[in-house]
Parts: sequence; structure tokens; C-alpha cells
Amino acid sequence: MRNVLFLLFFLFCCWQANGQDYLQQAKDCFEKGDYECAKRNYTLFTEFDGSRDVSAQIQAADECFKTLIVADDYFKEQEYEKARDRYKSVLDKNPKDAYAKKQYDECVKQISASAIEMVYVQGGTFTMGCTQEQGNDCIENEKPAHQVTLSSYYIGKYEVTQAEWESVMGTNPSNFKGNNLPVESVSWDDVQEFIRKLNTQTGKQYRLPTEAEWEYAARGGNRSNGYKYSGSNTVGSVSWNDGESIDPQTYPVGKKSPNELGVYDLSGNVLEWCQDWYGGYSSTSQRDPTGPSIGSYHVNRGGSWGCNAWCARVSYRNDYPPDFRGSYLGFRLAYSLSEP
Repeated sequence: MRNVLFLLFFLFCCWQANGQDYLQQAKDCFEKGDYECAKRNYTLFTEFDGSRDVSAQIQAADECFKTLIVADDYFKEQEYEKARDRYKSVLDKNPKDAYAKKQYDECVKQISASAIEMVYVQGGTFTMGCTQEQGNDCIENEKPAHQVTLSSYYIGKYEVTQAEWESVMGTNPSNFKGNNLPVESVSWDDVQEFIRKLNTQTGKQYRLPTEAEWEYAARGGNRSNGYKYSGSNTVGSVSWNDGESIDPQTYPVGKKSPNELGVYDLSGNVLEWCQDWYGGYSSTSQRDPTGPSIGSYHVNRGGSWGCNAWCARVSYRNDYPPDFRGSYLGFRLAYSLSEP
């Protein structure tokens, strides 16, 4: 009798051990993203221990499995936003799913790369600074006018938006909130960190435009009509500034008329950081200038919602320290012709 009891006790222990093994295997499979394995082992566990309800775990594994199939289909069709949202849904249930995380990051990379529209700017020679159409509005830091020759490059069709910033940085520092508003309240240093992360995600080499590249694009490049503002002599048609804005704030990018190159908001909306340190002009002709080698302030150009039409002129110059932030200060991107 004693032997029989011992045998029954031994079998009960084995039965319990097998049940716990199935439960642990189910948990391990779930964390690894093997949801079919997780469902199978949770189901086997219920056969050993009906007193413990794991139906929620089985349902979660089933939902993750089905959601991944849908996400992968969207990814193959290059519908990256839909795929991203479904991979995120899986990660909400299982943050340790390495495959879902890898696919989610790739979706973010593809969305970031495709969202930033760039315009080709054919290189050429132009007069930079205080030119005739500026009349009596020029000040000393716009002089002397001088010849600059630039190689071809690309520049952002729009100012970088808050949605684009948040897709890379995960936060939105802007004072005026809206996905299609230009990001603002970002310092030059902040922008460098954004560009570093964006380049890591996309494999490209985005950068800020040089001051010369910015002004050449603002003037319309080799299609220039010699306008005072970027795209017109009538500031209100191309610019959000404090004489043209309904409310003192930023506005969605691309709502005013573009300039000769098809680039928007180079006059007004937000001031735009350039790559260069701020420095005085020289009368000497230059080729692909990049500004002083050292300095304390970085150039920003283009005027903003908080300044009048005088600031929206294509030759207007401004500068701030690299750690300065303001609700009227944003940026657009550029990259060299050698980039894809």
C-alpha cells in the first residue's frame, strides 16, 4: 500500500512538473515572438492544470501572430505607416519581440526618408548680398555684394515639420503644435542631433544648407527673376510675417506660393538655421563657401511670423548662438549632389 501511495505521489509530481514546463516554455516562446509555440504550450498547460486560467495569454499570442501576418503584408506592399502601426501593436503586447522591433524601426526609417521632399538646385554663379532689388533696405552685414559660384545640390522643398521631427526624435519641442507646422524652438545643436539620427535611419547624408546655398535657392537659383522676396516682389504672396499673419504664430508649410524653384516658405514662417558660423562678407569671389572656420553664432535666414517684411528679404541675415531656441526659429535640410 505504501508503495502504491509513493508511486501515485511520484506521478503527481511528474504531472505537476510537466505542467510547469509547458507554462515556462509558453512564456519563453512568447517573449521570443514565436506565438504559435506559445499558444501550443499554453494549451498543453491547461490540459495539465485546469485550475489556472491562461486564456488571456492564449488570446494575446493569437492576436500577435495574426497582427504580424498583416503587418508583414503591408510591409511587402511598402505601406510603411500601416505596417508600423501594427508592429507597434505587437510591441505593446510584447516589448521583447526582436523581429517586430526590427521591422518597426525599418518602417520608421522608410517613412522618414520618404517624407522629406527635396528639390534639385542646379549650380551656378550669383551675386550674394545687397543687390539692386533690395533698394534702401540693406544694412551693413549684407555688404559688400559679391560673386559666389556653387556646385549643384538639393534643398528641402519645405521647412522640416513637427511630424518629421517627432518621427526621428520621439518628442516635439515646438511652441505652436501641429503635425504640418514647421518645427521650432530647436537650437542649432538640437538640429545637428536630429540630422545625425535621421542619417543613421535613412543611410543618407542630410545636412543644413550653407548660407550661400540658402540664399541662392531663395533667389530662385538659375531660374531667378531677381525678386526682393523668395518668389515675388509682393511679400504677402510668398511669406508669413507679422504684417501678413492672421495670428502671431507659425502656419502649415507650403500654403503660400513657391519660388522659381518650387521651394516654399524661404521668406517668413520661421527663420532657418544654416550650417555656417556667422561672419562678415568679403568682396572676393568665392566658390562653395562654408563661412568662417570658428565662431560664436550661427547664421539663420529668411524672416519669420514674428518679424515684418524687411526680415523676409532674400539678403536678410541674422545669427544666434548654437544653443539658442525660439518659437520663430526652425530649419530645412540640404544634401550634396552625390547623395542618392
